[in-house]
Amino acid sequence: MAQTLHWEIEPGRPALTRIPGIDSMTAAVGWLREHHRQIAQALAEHGAVFLRGLPVATSEDVAAVRDVLLPNPTPYREKATPRSDFGNGVASSTDLPPNQAIRMHNENSYTLTFPGLLLFACLIAPAEGGATPVADCRKVLANLPATVLERVRATGWTLTRNYSEYVSLDWRTAFATEDPAAVEAYCTENHIGWEWQEDGRLRTRQLRPGTVVHPGTGEEVWFNHMAFWSEWSLDPVIREALTEEFGPDGLPFNTGIGDGVPLTEDEVAGINRAYEEATVREPWQRGDLLLVDNVSTSHGRDPFTGDRKIAVVMGEPVDLLACRPGVAPAALPAGALPAVLPA
Repeated sequence: MAQTLHWEIEPGRPALTRIPGIDSMTAAVGWLREHHRQIAQALAEHGAVFLRGLPVATSEDVAAVRDVLLPNPTPYREKATPRSDFGNGVASSTDLPPNQAIRMHNENSYTLTFPGLLLFACLIAPAEGGATPVADCRKVLANLPATVLERVRATGWTLTRNYSEYVSLDWRTAFATEDPAAVEAYCTENHIGWEWQEDGRLRTRQLRPGTVVHPGTGEEVWFNHMAFWSEWSLDPVIREALTEEFGPDGLPFNTGIGDGVPLTEDEVAGINRAYEEATVREPWQRGDLLLVDNVSTSHGRDPFTGDRKIAVVMGEPVDLLACRPGVAPAALPAGALPAVLPA
């Protein structure tokens, strides 16, 4: 019988268990198999759990852990950030510049099938900063401005993307194809409006639910990229420069509420405050594992200095329709963007 795990629960920190006496990956894999049920129970309760003390040092080690904890992989669809391939089906968490904070989000919340679980592994711990903070989206929901929550529940959220090789990712990378027809077919199948610009660039637009019901617990959670990709979450200098260069409709990403009434700066600030109030973090140590329930828990990244190598694996795919969305996903016209969506 597996020994009962002790979870450290401290304010401002995610649930963490320490694993002594494991000095080989063979032993680590055996320990994970033996304690898998307890880890899953803790994850259902807390939304994210840290495992500390296993000798995880390479992408091969991460793959071995994945095969126990996330045996069903989820591909990275509609790619939005650069990542490095570490091999063995393992990638970097992100390759964005180290001085850039990454705001809270649920991975692939804008796709129709998304990972149910995320596994992060620390192969090199940064000298300073660089934590992967997490936030319980049940708590985020409870702390949101009431008017924003009511509008999102009723009408969902919108995502507009302008794909470019100069800013963010070009469409070939995002959709993993060189064929425009394949992009169009994917968009049609996945309820995404699309339009090719005169210069060959692509604009897409889609409507998605902003809250979902967790398929395992039955709890409603805040689940989207709305604040993450809002123009009001950008640094003001960067927002001004991008708007001047590409125009107000040409930002790489922008979001709104499905009723078509533009989000205000204060509303986005209120969403970000709700995330901050629910956020916990733990400094990385080499070999650490962080398992995240991607439906109930958002994640981000703190700025850092020094080398940092955090691997990620996405798995246990979840169909949006299994989460009882109150707003049906839909394609939106991707041409000239209206101030207010048609009724």
